Amino acid sequence: MGRRRDDEVVPEAEFRSYHGRQVLQTPAWEWPVPAYLFAGGVSAGSTLLALGADLTGRPALRRAGRLGALVSLGAGTVFLVADLGRPERFLHMLRVAKPTSPMSVGTWALVAYGPGVAAAAAAEVLPGRWWWSRLLKRSARPAAASSAVFAPAIASYTAVLLSQTAVPAWHEAHPHLPFVFTGSAAAASGGLGMVFAPVGEAGPARAFAVLGGLGELAASRVMERRLGLVREAYTTGGAHRLRRWSEVLTAGGVLGAALGARRGRVVAVLSGLALLAGSALQRFGVFEAGVASTKDPKYVVVPQRERAERRERAGRGSPDDAGVVREAARQAE
Repeated sequence: MGRRRDDEVVPEAEFRSYHGRQVLQTPAWEWPVPAYLFAGGVSAGSTLLALGADLTGRPALRRAGRLGALVSLGAGTVFLVADLGRPERFLHMLRVAKPTSPMSVGTWALVAYGPGVAAAAAAEVLPGRWWWSRLLKRSARPAAASSAVFAPAIASYTAVLLSQTAVPAWHEAHPHLPFVFTGSAAAASGGLGMVFAPVGEAGPARAFAVLGGLGELAASRVMERRLGLVREAYTTGGAHRLRRWSEVLTAGGVLGAALGARRGRVVAVLSGLALLAGSALQRFGVFEAGVASTKDPKYVVVPQRERAERRERAGRGSPDDAGVVREAARQAE
């Protein structure tokens, strides 16, 4: 008995290689970039937390937040300059203001954000015997408030910056990365507050940590499920290991913050450190996924083919669309 004609159809080709070469160039960025992403998030969250502590009469938490915001901002600036190679390159980025460029908007937001952070932190450590330091202390709250205005942009603009690149794992994740980064920033800054503020004043830090950690975990899982083919870049290799450890540490930190941190200093410190480490690993995991996605041509070519096929079907009308039209005409009769 001969074979049926349907059995002789050649199966659909599976894309494996672009002549054995990469389609995209791997980003030249190294570890200072994800370290900068982490430090910026900690600084932004700490600024918001410190302002809330100031308004609600929690001086120790306010001090921890203001100093934490300045130290992490300084560290982030060092990481950024280390990536740029020379400090003057940062100044060159200020020559133009381009509203359509996430890099330009983020740079100017950073410039507007920094002075208030520095002034508020200086007011915490300078003695009050000089007239100018007393003036600085009186202006600390307005300065902190001015920085808080820009803090949400500082926490999330790096996610927009990454997703505007051609790197598949970052570009395809553009609807989700800002939520992941914002939740991560809140979790890390809440953890920082739990480490350095006494238990009696750290209630807002615990709440910040729990909400941020849960938001980060939820947004990260939603991102994974909706990415399509490029999901593999997040769920395999080094990126997978970093992000799974991030989930473990963040979930442990959230549980500690919610259940045990209010009862003991040791639990508060360990939970805070776990949240900080989880946030850092999340940024490094996302960065690693992006780098990995540039090395396999299928992450570039297959989604492009799928988009082209969808546009082609939309242009000429798919069989399903034609069926809907015929059914509407029949009902109209």
